[in-house]
Amino acid sequence: MNDLTMQSQPVDAPVVIKSPSSAATAVPTTPVNSILVPPTVPLRAEAKNLSFWYGEFQALKDINLPIAKDRVTALIGASGCGKSTLLRCFNRMHDLYRGTRYGGQINLLPEQSNLVDLKSDPILIRLRIGMVFQKPNPFPKSIYENVAAALKVRGITNRSILDERVESALRQAALWDEVKDRLHLSAYGLSGGQQQRLCIARTLAPNPEIILFDEPTSALDPIATAKIEDLFNSLRNQYTIVIVTHNMQQAARISDYTAFMHLGQMVEFGPTDDFFLKPRHAMTGDYITGRFG
Repeated sequence: MNDLTMQSQPVDAPVVIKSPSSAATAVPTTPVNSILVPPTVPLRAEAKNLSFWYGEFQALKDINLPIAKDRVTALIGASGCGKSTLLRCFNRMHDLYRGTRYGGQINLLPEQSNLVDLKSDPILIRLRIGMVFQKPNPFPKSIYENVAAALKVRGITNRSILDERVESALRQAALWDEVKDRLHLSAYGLSGGQQQRLCIARTLAPNPEIILFDEPTSALDPIATAKIEDLFNSLRNQYTIVIVTHNMQQAARISDYTAFMHLGQMVEFGPTDDFFLKPRHAMTGDYITGRFG
């Protein structure tokens, strides 16, 4: 985080005021502004006026969010604010359910391809954008076959290449030394924390362009959580990562940028150090100090 210099912008800089929803007025604070302090590093993706509906219910409302290349961006907010919904837009997970629709764009940069354009193939998108879920979900296969699965989907069948990529991914996930002598045993024999690191290795193996993490430590004990957080520190500057977390301390520890959402709207985004020390929006300050949420 220290290598990032916040772009100069006075605290009282004019912002576009959006009308808050009736639900938002229940919180004693100023209206949602969508205050963005752009990253000073290249972007890998960018949401522009992104909206999303579950049937008639609008879960996301004109979201604008830059995703810095090879950095960690954390999404925080109270339960039901839309952060997991936003995360799953990036790899079109919502397409698996009926009655959902997108508005606006998520552009993958620098090629400017719109990920939520219905002409884009969601299968190809998911090969480029990996995801790790809240609870470990290893396949009912061996440790080796779990990590090799995405590689085989991509058509890699050469055993020496598979062996090399599997070992590399397990090393990146800090799991190799623990499993190298039982690669061909069931992944279900691993502990919960090991299974989650296996899922991370499985995601890393095909060298994704963006990795999405949806509360990856919420089901783990403190020791396993610390190991996953150590992984973020080793993976930062190598991968573009977006993580949803309810744990503000975790966001402060592992992310370079933080975005705060409320009732489907983007309230504030900026470099993590400044975000927690000098929030620009009253609602952000209220949330991180525990006044609501």
